[in-house]
Amino acid sequence: MPIPRRTLLTGSTAGAAAAAVASAGSAEAAGRSTVAASPLLQRTPSRIGVPGVAGLHLQFGADPATEMTVSWISPQSVRRPRVHLGSPDGGSGHAVDAETRTYRDELSRKEVYVHHARLTGLRPDTTYLYSAGHDGAAQETGSFTTAPRGRCAFTFTSFGDQGTPNLRRSLKWPTPDTPPPLGPFPLYTSTQGGTEASGDIVAAVERVGPLFNLVNGDLCYAGVAGAIGEDRVATWADWFIGNSRSARLRPWARLRPWMPCVGNGETEKGNGPLGLTGYQTYFTLPGAATATDAETRGLWYAFTVGGVRFISLANDDVAIVDAGDIYLRGYSGGAQRRWLERELKAARADTGIDWIVVFMHHPMISSHRSGGSDLGVRQEWGPLFDAYGVDLVLCGHEHYYERSLPVRGSLPNDVRTPVPVSTRTDVADTSKGTVHMIIGGGGNFATTQDDLFEEPKGRVVVQVGKEPEGRHRKPVYVTEDAPWRAVQDRVHPHGFAAFDVDPGTRGTGRTRMQVTYYTFDGPYGELTPVDTFTLERPRADARR
Repeated sequence: MPIPRRTLLTGSTAGAAAAAVASAGSAEAAGRSTVAASPLLQRTPSRIGVPGVAGLHLQFGADPATEMTVSWISPQSVRRPRVHLGSPDGGSGHAVDAETRTYRDELSRKEVYVHHARLTGLRPDTTYLYSAGHDGAAQETGSFTTAPRGRCAFTFTSFGDQGTPNLRRSLKWPTPDTPPPLGPFPLYTSTQGGTEASGDIVAAVERVGPLFNLVNGDLCYAGVAGAIGEDRVATWADWFIGNSRSARLRPWARLRPWMPCVGNGETEKGNGPLGLTGYQTYFTLPGAATATDAETRGLWYAFTVGGVRFISLANDDVAIVDAGDIYLRGYSGGAQRRWLERELKAARADTGIDWIVVFMHHPMISSHRSGGSDLGVRQEWGPLFDAYGVDLVLCGHEHYYERSLPVRGSLPNDVRTPVPVSTRTDVADTSKGTVHMIIGGGGNFATTQDDLFEEPKGRVVVQVGKEPEGRHRKPVYVTEDAPWRAVQDRVHPHGFAAFDVDPGTRGTGRTRMQVTYYTFDGPYGELTPVDTFTLERPRADARR
């Protein structure tokens, strides 16, 4: 039996409820017992030699109001992976078998097993407890809340470029020629550029308590780890396990869906024709079950929560810059663009959809002196964003925070500079223009908040060399005036954005999003607001 969404589970109550789910699930697996299990019953430890349940994470199904996927990883094959769905009142619930998907990493030759249990027929706007396990392993517990059906107030969060705070990479420090007893000695660092903030952001976002989180690409930098000789499989495992077992507050990824988009850091040479087999194995994303092209399955998708349509794009397909393990520009042959136009057209024709939010990795706006926005993304997707009135575009890739004024159309120049429709920075009417946000300070160590143009300028990559120089083709940039620039954070290296959706009423005819960009400090995720503004637009049903 589910519980109302607003019910708060804290302290020993939540722990006892979770134990009840695990014990109820075990009874049901043995014979579908309907006897309420004791919340005092403790779970059984894993058998020696059997891998435990690791890296629990959640993804919405095709209908977030009634579907959820529970996933976890294991380093070897297991028997009978399954999820038991229950409730905190000790009810017996029911079991759902998990599908296991696997791949072999080309560099390490390690086999990876990922188990996905698709839960369907759930109640909208309802919190469920669950436990995940397989034969011989102790069950791990979590909870989730389904999305509301129809217009409703809710909160979501977003950031990109996280990394992991692992210490797997061994360097010699100070230097090999430093005389004893000063050195050299092993210095352990992250394998792929993460920091303590890569872990602290988990606790920070939990203070907001969103319904779900959008991860704007470059999740753990597995591709980067492989390029410097580190273990890509271990890097993925560090990311999932670290995000799901945070001891600082609560294990966030097992409580709230993480809805990703693919970034250049996810491409892993040798792992499939696009280098994205790992990403596609770890996640089961909306629409993936019915996808007809296995090569691109799950790389772009859409889902609806309340009156908001969310669209995840894979923009290495159109980006000019060469930044991944494999140069992927044009791999879909235009299929993703055609899909995107169909999605946008359908969303704008739906009177139940007020907002369209796109999240992707490479940005269309950037004031970074050493990086920049991408002309390919502007050319391919900018006209569609304008034609169908996309409200908000969330990106990562650049490791700092910035947002644009609402923009519509472009200047008739070689880089298609976006044109602002308003100069206000406190309120934006997104029915008149799209607001772009870079939220790339999710934990990466290579932050760039101190490398921004002071004047309204930006850089745009317009082409790359024909052949790689080292790992990548050398980019060619053009500097542009940036009339679109609104707000930058030049001080704080890390942060995330929270979006409070207010559906309004048909009588008022308006709906709003209150947006706050937070920085955070320390292992308990102490929050400091940095930027606050409001997005607003007419409700779709008010226009008819």
